[in-house]
Amino acid sequence: MHATDTPQLLEIIVEESGLPRGGVLQTVALLNEGGTVPFIARYRKEQTGELDEVQIRQIEDLLIYHRELSERKVTVLKSIEEQGKLTPELSARIASCRKKTDLEDLYLPYKPKRRTKATIAREKRLEPLAELIAAQELTTGSPAEAAAPFINAELGVPDAEAALEGAAHIIAEQLSENADLRGMVRDLTREQGIFGSLLIGEGADKDGKFRMYYDYQEPLKSIPSHRMLAMRRGEKEDVLRLALLAPEEEIVGRLKGALVKRESIFKGILEAAAADAYKRLIAPSIEVELRLEAKTRADEAAIAVFAQNLKNLLLLPPAGGRRVLGIDPGLRTGCKLAAISETGRFLEHVTIYPHTGGAKAEAAGAELAGMVQRNDCLLIAIGNGTGGRETEIFVRDALRKAGIKAETVMVNEAGASIYSASEIAREEFPELDLTVRGAISIGRRLQDPLAELVKIDPKSIGVGQYQHDVNQTLLKKALDAVVESCVNFVGVDLNSASWALLSYVAGLSERQGRAIVRHRDEQGAFASRQSLLKVARFGPKAFEQAAGFLRIRGGENPLDNTAVHPENYAVVEKMAADLGVSLSQLVADPGLSAGIRIERYVTDTIGIPTLRDILAELKKPGRDPREQFQSASFREDVVTIADLKEGMILQGVVTNVAAFGAFVDIGVHQDGLVHVSQLSHRFTKDPNDAVKVGEIVKVKLLSADPERKRISLSIKQAEPEKAPKSAEVRKPQPKEKPVNEQSAWEKAGFRVKK
Repeated sequence: MHATDTPQLLEIIVEESGLPRGGVLQTVALLNEGGTVPFIARYRKEQTGELDEVQIRQIEDLLIYHRELSERKVTVLKSIEEQGKLTPELSARIASCRKKTDLEDLYLPYKPKRRTKATIAREKRLEPLAELIAAQELTTGSPAEAAAPFINAELGVPDAEAALEGAAHIIAEQLSENADLRGMVRDLTREQGIFGSLLIGEGADKDGKFRMYYDYQEPLKSIPSHRMLAMRRGEKEDVLRLALLAPEEEIVGRLKGALVKRESIFKGILEAAAADAYKRLIAPSIEVELRLEAKTRADEAAIAVFAQNLKNLLLLPPAGGRRVLGIDPGLRTGCKLAAISETGRFLEHVTIYPHTGGAKAEAAGAELAGMVQRNDCLLIAIGNGTGGRETEIFVRDALRKAGIKAETVMVNEAGASIYSASEIAREEFPELDLTVRGAISIGRRLQDPLAELVKIDPKSIGVGQYQHDVNQTLLKKALDAVVESCVNFVGVDLNSASWALLSYVAGLSERQGRAIVRHRDEQGAFASRQSLLKVARFGPKAFEQAAGFLRIRGGENPLDNTAVHPENYAVVEKMAADLGVSLSQLVADPGLSAGIRIERYVTDTIGIPTLRDILAELKKPGRDPREQFQSASFREDVVTIADLKEGMILQGVVTNVAAFGAFVDIGVHQDGLVHVSQLSHRFTKDPNDAVKVGEIVKVKLLSADPERKRISLSIKQAEPEKAPKSAEVRKPQPKEKPVNEQSAWEKAGFRVKK
C-alpha cells in the first residue's frame, strides 16, 4: 500500500467514483501490486466485480490525484507548523480538503510571498492601525485623527492619508487570502462569468481564420471545447485578446458585506479596501485559475475526441494474411512500389514513373504488372496523398490491360513519412530509402493497421483536433492508454510482433519488447508461452501480466493461441477430460464447448465471469475481435474538386471526427465536411454516435469551392429517411439550425491539405 493510502482516502475514491466499494478497494489493491489496467479488467473480474477498463482507469486517476493532494497536505501542514501558526481548526480544515484549489486557498495566508504593498505597510508598523480599522469600534471622530499616532516620516509615513492607505493594503490582502471568500468569488465567476474575445487590430488576422471571434462572448460554463481552443489559438497567434468578464458588482457587494460588520468611522475605508482586494488581488488570480480550468476542460474534451478517433483507427479491420503491393504515390518523383509477404516481410521494391509522360510512363504499366505477378500480390495498397487518385486510376487500368485480378485499396498514409525517418524504420530497413520504407508501411497498414500504426507517434496519425494546443502530458497519457487498450484487446502474435507492438502489451516495457525480439532472433520462434520465462529480465510478474495477451500459432499448447490465461489452463484441461476428449480436440472443435456447464468448475479462485470468458474463447478460439475487412470505392470520374458536381452521390471514408461534424475522404485530395446537422436523420449531439474514423459512408455533395478547397457533404441526404416502426414512438427532434459551413470550417482548426 502507498504511504498516503489511508482508509479515509480510499473512502473518498469510492464516493467520487460512484462505483461499488468492494470493487474499488480490490482494484486499488491490484494496482498497488503492480497490476496493469488491461490485465485487471480481463483476468481479475471476480475481485473487481467486473469493472471495465474505463472504470479502472477512473479509479487509477482518482488514486493519483488524491495521493498528490495528500502529499501536498503534508508539506502545507509542516510549513504552517514551522511558522507556529497551526491551529486545531486549521489542521482539520486542511485534512478535510478534497480539491487542490481549496487546499491552496487555505495555505495562501501562510505561503512565503514576495514583498507586497501589505508587507511594506507592516514594515512601517501600520498593522495595529489595520486592526483598529477592522475592529470597527470607533463611531466618533475622523479616520485621520485615528491615524495620527501612526505618522512616522522616518518609516515613510509622512501623513495620516499615507497611514490609512497602508492599513487598507493590509486589510485588502487579508480579505483576499480568506479561503471562504475566494471560494465564493470563484464559484460566482464560474457560474456567471462571460468569456470573450476581441480582434487586436485591423489586419491582425490575415487569413480570416478567426473571423467568428472578432467580437465574441459566451458563458464560461457552457463554452464548447473547440471554441475555447480556437480562441486560445487566436490569442497565441496575436490575433485575439481574451478576457473573462465576472459579475463584479455582485462580488464586490458580497466582499463589502463580509468586511463591514457595523457602522463606524472606517466604513468608507473598508468598502474601498474590499473593492481594491477584488480588483487588484483576487480577480487577476481567479481569472487565471478559471481560464486554466476552462482550458483543462477543453483539453479533456478534445483529447477524448482524439482518443476515440485513434481507437477506431487502430481497430480498423485487417486485410489479413495476403500478399500486398504497397505504393507510395508521386507525380514528378515517381511511385515507390514495395511487395510484402503474407506475414509483412519485405520482398522487393521498384520505382515507376506513370505520370511523367514519355518512355518511362509507357514502361510503368508493364513494370507494375510484372511485380504483381512475380510476387503473387492479391491486394494493392495505394497511399491517399498527392498523386494517390491518379495512381489508383493508372493501377486499375494497367491491371485490366494485363488481365490481372487484384483488389485496389486507398490507404490513409498520414504519418507514413514520420515512420520512414524513425528509429524503428531504420532498424527494420537500414539499407532502404525513406520513400521505400513509406511504401512498405502503407502496404502493412492494409494487412494489419494496429501492428503498423503503433510504430508511429499517435499525434502524427492525423485524427486529432487542436492536438498541438492541448496539454501534451495529458494527451500522451490518454493516447498511450488507447494504444495499450487496443493492443491487448486484439492480442499480439509473439513470433511476428515488432518490439514496438510488444511494448504496449500489459506488463511489458520497450526494453522487454526488444529483449523478446532479440531472444526470438537468436533462439528461434517461441514454442510456448512458458518459454517466455527464458527471456532475459522477464520475471514472473511480467509473465502474469502479459501472457494472456500473447498468442502462439501452432505451438506446443493449443491454448497458447487463445485469450485463456496460463493460470487457468488446468480448468480447461479438466473440461476436456470431463468431455472425454483431448485438449487439442476441444480447442479445434468449437461445437464441443456446448457440452460444458461452467458452474461445475467454480472454485475459490475461478468464478463465473472468468469461466464465461473461457467458454467464449473455446467457441471461437484465436478469433480476431476486429470487424471484417472491406474497402471503399471512389468514382473513377472524380479525381479533383473541379470534377465535383452538386447533388453527386459518392462513397467515402471518414478520416476525422470533431465536435461539429466529420471529415470524409472522397478521393479528391481534400476532405469534405459533414456538419453535425447532416450526419443523421435523427438528432445527433455527439458525432461519434453517428460515425467513426475509418467507416465507409455514402455522402451527397452539397457544395464545393475549388478556390478555398472546401467541400460540404451530407450523409443523411444520401440515404432516404427510414419510416419508424409502428410500435416505435419517435421523440420530437430539436429544430435544426441552418448549416453555417463558414463558421464550421473556422471552428475546425485543421490545416487545409495542399
